[in-house]
Amino acid sequence: MKLTFVGAAHEVTGSCHYLEACDKHILIDYGMEQGKDLFENIDLPIEPSRIDYVFLTHAHIDHSGLLPLLAKNGFSGSIYATEATADLAGIMLRDSAHIQMFEAEWRNRKAKRSKDIPLFTPLYDMADADNAISCFMPVPYDKQVNVCEGIDIRFTDVGHLLGSSAVEVWLTEGEVTKKIVFSGDVGNMRQPLLRDPQKVKEADYVLIESTYGDRLHATVEVDYVKELAEVLDTTFRRGGNVVIPSFAVGRTQEMLYFIRQIKEMNMLPDFPGFKVYMDSPLAVEATEVFHKNERSCFDEEAMGFVERGINPIDFPGLRFAITPDESKDINFIDEPKVIISASGMCDAGRIRHHLKHNLWRPESTILFVGYQSVGTLGRALVEGAEKVKLFGEEIDVKAEIRTLTGLSGHADMNGLLDWISGFEKKPELVFVVHGEDTVTDKFAETLKTEKGLNAYAPYSGTVYDLLTNEFVNKAEGIRKAKAEKHTGNPVFDRLWAAGQRLVSIIRKNEHMANKDLAKFADQIDALSDKWG
Repeated sequence: MKLTFVGAAHEVTGSCHYLEACDKHILIDYGMEQGKDLFENIDLPIEPSRIDYVFLTHAHIDHSGLLPLLAKNGFSGSIYATEATADLAGIMLRDSAHIQMFEAEWRNRKAKRSKDIPLFTPLYDMADADNAISCFMPVPYDKQVNVCEGIDIRFTDVGHLLGSSAVEVWLTEGEVTKKIVFSGDVGNMRQPLLRDPQKVKEADYVLIESTYGDRLHATVEVDYVKELAEVLDTTFRRGGNVVIPSFAVGRTQEMLYFIRQIKEMNMLPDFPGFKVYMDSPLAVEATEVFHKNERSCFDEEAMGFVERGINPIDFPGLRFAITPDESKDINFIDEPKVIISASGMCDAGRIRHHLKHNLWRPESTILFVGYQSVGTLGRALVEGAEKVKLFGEEIDVKAEIRTLTGLSGHADMNGLLDWISGFEKKPELVFVVHGEDTVTDKFAETLKTEKGLNAYAPYSGTVYDLLTNEFVNKAEGIRKAKAEKHTGNPVFDRLWAAGQRLVSIIRKNEHMANKDLAKFADQIDALSDKWG
């Protein structure tokens, strides 16, 4: 009965944990890394074809995005998730596959013009996504499900995203039962549309995220509708556009909820008919999934609208851009408007085209409404970048850069402390994951000092025995070499990547026989002498 930490260890994305129990092999999440990748992650400890189950906390790509790769490499087991998560993952994984295939096509067009660039193979394709989607086993909230002999699970609403959950896992081997709880991403309190996070009462072990484990959101109650209305009014009076980089699933629907209220209350009397363009096919599909799952996921206020026959995320003036031509046409509409487009961190997608058309305009506003990971374009803009490069062109940042303060799908430090206080008996050990490098350690210390909990922030490769209550291996964090920036020369980038791979191989062979180490060193020295 062992737990191995694979991803989102001292990092915010790429969530993945491996559980070995009852002769079964289980992954809890298998997410894609996004933004800056600081640490080396271990490979999956077992071949994908031998994995029996995946327990998925929610559909965000940093938790689900590698499931098609798992299927591509031989996985054919069952993926357990809530009903809404299964619905959202169905569209998000296909969208991710589309992005992988599009990027491969774009890179290979360039490769054909240069014989020095090898052809690029996508991480996975649409068939792989469909194979992964076919493995989903939807489960209602709060229902304890027997997965197999010795393993039971239950999904508890944590209010982060439609369908998001903490996963409670009961493991029984012989006469011993252990319960481990994976928090997934814990939601913020009093979010629009979704219910507040529900607490879990008991566990032997807990994995808790720490995205905002070292900070607090706004200490005063923020009137998001009023603040958003002020941004819209100010920008429209300048004759500019309000461009909102937004995650297609979750945050986009919240913004629609706020804008509907602005229009209903006539908070912009000088611009009563302003248009809102939702430029994301994924967001359009996701909005339909929200409607489908409103009764199982919406909070009391949102359900009040539904019961009165009001769609809480629709209003006059809402326009949808589905095709690429419809997306391009938005920037030729000569009137102030709101453009909501993905991706939320500006690292891909149609939002980059809207930034190219608006960043240089002092009359426009770029309004950030979500977390920006280190290394993303969104993070650079929030931190005051004066110039950015888009599509090979350097653009001066003249637009006003704003952040809707405190709006977050993640609980802050106090919210995380409140959630973990729900355990009526102290867990034997709390593992702190899914946070930036120093944040995980800080939050582990906070759990010790403020809650008296035994807490530890593991690195990738750490293994813990749940039966004997001891570490099998306490891995050290292996930092990736800096300077992962693209030079603009793809051949040099390929050489650089080969160098990083060599460094990784050297580290992994630390305990090789000295005779072989010496031979390896001689080969590297000879190579260095040749090219040095």
